Amino acid sequence: MNDLKQLPSVERLLQSESGKDWVRRFGRPLTLEAIRSVLDAVRQNYREKSFLPAGDELSGLVEAQLSNWLSPTLLAVINASGVILHTNLGRAPLSTAALQAIQATSRGYCTLEYDLETGKRGTRLIHAEKLLTHLTGAQGALVVNNNAAAVLLVLSGLARRKRVVIARSQLVEIGGGFRIPDVLKQSGAQLLEVGTTNRVHLSDYEEAIKQGAAVVLRAHHSNFKIIGFTQEPTLAELCKLAEKYGVIVIDDLGSGALIDTAQYGLAHEPTVQESLAAGASLVCFSGDKLLGGPQAGIIVGRADLIGKLKKHPLARAIRSDKLCLAALTATLMHYIKDEAQIQIPVWRSIAMTLEEIQERAERWCDFLRTGQVIASNSTVGGGSLPEETLPTYVFALKVKSPQWFVAQLRKLSPPVIARLEDDQVLFDPRTVFPEQDEMLLSGLKSLGVCDSSDVA
Repeated sequence: MNDLKQLPSVERLLQSESGKDWVRRFGRPLTLEAIRSVLDAVRQNYREKSFLPAGDELSGLVEAQLSNWLSPTLLAVINASGVILHTNLGRAPLSTAALQAIQATSRGYCTLEYDLETGKRGTRLIHAEKLLTHLTGAQGALVVNNNAAAVLLVLSGLARRKRVVIARSQLVEIGGGFRIPDVLKQSGAQLLEVGTTNRVHLSDYEEAIKQGAAVVLRAHHSNFKIIGFTQEPTLAELCKLAEKYGVIVIDDLGSGALIDTAQYGLAHEPTVQESLAAGASLVCFSGDKLLGGPQAGIIVGRADLIGKLKKHPLARAIRSDKLCLAALTATLMHYIKDEAQIQIPVWRSIAMTLEEIQERAERWCDFLRTGQVIASNSTVGGGSLPEETLPTYVFALKVKSPQWFVAQLRKLSPPVIARLEDDQVLFDPRTVFPEQDEMLLSGLKSLGVCDSSDVA
């Protein structure tokens, strides 16, 4: 007798208790697809290995198939790595006000492009502009979906078929393969490199402008450093030179700091306000780095240039949506109210005191009755302040197999992202929200971290 005849039919599986449960949880169409997919795989496996799974095992295969299809890949995690702006973990967490703004404007209808005064169509371009101009002193502002798009729009709208001068020391590539030369090429601008890898002089820029360059582009060294025998003109010097010859200066700041980082013991990160005060025609920066908001590309500067960019066809293709604008507006309000260090998670993490961090790390250690609290360093990350660290205290665990242990941490719900250092697993309170402490400790206990550090 052919053993394949022992396989239950699709309808039999569908009418079983498990099948009824699958239909209730996953819906009938997907359940049918999963049953058929599993039965097909079982038949193919039988032809190759002459093996049929038992009834319970067959149900398990269907359950696994359904769960696999519907398991989300975008998950919330506990970031215990100590990297504040962790690019792989979504960069800047949003403030409570930003999350509330998203919910308020998305759960129903909103005034995205509707003018309440006239009762006619409005424009989405106004929603963050007033706040941005107030905060930075710029004449105009435009929000797009990320900073790469902002730079591309500026170059496409203002430098197409024109020469753009940039220092060789600034021909950078950032995460995801975003290269300044490639963006220039895509925009239709003509790249004119000046200087050398480590040194560029003001006279190099002046010579390029005399050769026909219409735009000066400065790309901030946001995620690397050039040290040693180096030289670059200041932005103020570049702007003064550009004004003399009637060309525009575009400053790609990247990180988008509105607060001086030096007050927290970090190197000074150029602020948007400083770039505009130096005379930059336009400044481009990110919304989800040191600004601490949603993913966005922000352009501020001269009103006439912003006006041109608003009308450019590319602006519609890369425009921001209502969720971004709601979150960004709420984030900017924190700066307006002078509460950024309290309300914005990125700045709250940066401003966290050593005493507060040490107290939480010791609380974890006392609760689990294992491990130790040691001094270490947190990192800003996210393409901001390269090599800059903040002193911190971490909860350190010695385990038999560190690589295996951090892999198990990633399987928790929610997953926990820690870091390895000197064969120890480190958990940094600076990037763990206080409301996550209980989940973190519960997860560690489930892995056997309690009373003993003798973990496999």
